[in-house]
Amino acid sequence: MSTGKENSNTIVQRDRVFYGRRRGRRLRAGMEGLLDERLPELAVTLPSEPGAVLEPASLFPDGTKEVWLEIGFGGGEHLAGQAAAHPDVGFIGSEPFMNGVASLIRHCEDEALCNVRIYPDDVRDMLPLLPDASLARITVLFADPWPKKRHHSRRIIQHESIAEFHRLIAPGGELRLATDDMRYLRWMLARATAHCGFRWRARGPSDWRVRPEDWPETRYEAKARDQGRQPAFLRFERLEASD
Repeated sequence: MSTGKENSNTIVQRDRVFYGRRRGRRLRAGMEGLLDERLPELAVTLPSEPGAVLEPASLFPDGTKEVWLEIGFGGGEHLAGQAAAHPDVGFIGSEPFMNGVASLIRHCEDEALCNVRIYPDDVRDMLPLLPDASLARITVLFADPWPKKRHHSRRIIQHESIAEFHRLIAPGGELRLATDDMRYLRWMLARATAHCGFRWRARGPSDWRVRPEDWPETRYEAKARDQGRQPAFLRFERLEASD
């Protein structure tokens, strides 16, 4: 579940293989210092006791309305924008690329955000520890499409991950996906629409060709547009069991 590109290093993570980068270009001293100082305060620590669960709401102050998860937040622009717009929502961002983690922390500092927590590792280790219906939204934006067929198993969007997202999102909640790769778009649509517990909210082409107003732009979207690629934005509602 990495947003790293295909030339990234392969890292063995616990009993999983993680395909991605931990570090990119060397951080400036100020950014490195900010990472060292603030990440311990913001980091999500997984429980180590057998059978223990991680209650997302417990990571935030009382009065937090709900919790949203962004998987692979890249530079953190989208997550920080959402956190600023929704101060009563708790935001968990998962990103193993430490340069991106440092960027999000800088956004949190610059905008005085108190409703952001970070899991700086492979999200697959955190998801099974979260209780059913404990999230109101899951967002996966511009994940690595792993374009070569032999690498498709590395894609974050699989039938199994869609089923796990359905377990975690409360009824009425939302799954948001975005990509600028049309082959990956077809792949994501096929898997999300195959799950009877999600309903695609699009009613016309503009519903997936135009980014919703409450959806801050990321650097990956801007790069795609600059290079002539048209991003797609998908929104799926988590249905009630009887729907």
